[in-house]
Amino acid sequence: MAIIEFTDEYFMREALKEAVLAFEDNEVPIGAVIVANGRVIAKAHNLTERLNDVTAHAEMQAFTAAANYLGGKYLMDCCLYVTIEPCTMCAGASYWTQIGRIVYGAKDEKKGFSLIPSTILHPKTTIVGGIMEKECSELMQRFFKNKR
Repeated sequence: MAIIEFTDEYFMREALKEAVLAFEDNEVPIGAVIVANGRVIAKAHNLTERLNDVTAHAEMQAFTAAANYLGGKYLMDCCLYVTIEPCTMCAGASYWTQIGRIVYGAKDEKKGFSLIPSTILHPKTTIVGGIMEKECSELMQRFFKNKR
């Protein structure tokens, strides 16, 4: 029997599955999962079109699901895996959740949180970028190419 190694790549693949669901629903293909104690406790993807809600980003949906799962609004011992670097809105929301770690796939050169001062993130949040960057960015490129 194979032993599954729970790496950043493993959980990013789970987030990428969510991004594919968004792609198939004609949503901007961003997916997110939140992990606590090596276990996925929330899965989400963009729902802005379906809900007609500009705040229905994958990260926001995942924060809500994780808080509901845990029964509390703070996610200090959790890690957010998201296919694209969070925007400033999602980064600001992550501040209030006090999430312990954010791992993203591809940078968002136009709207990513790294374009503004780092004070938008909680000071205890650690960041890792570039996990499965190629796969994450290719899905976004394919989506927008189909839109043109």
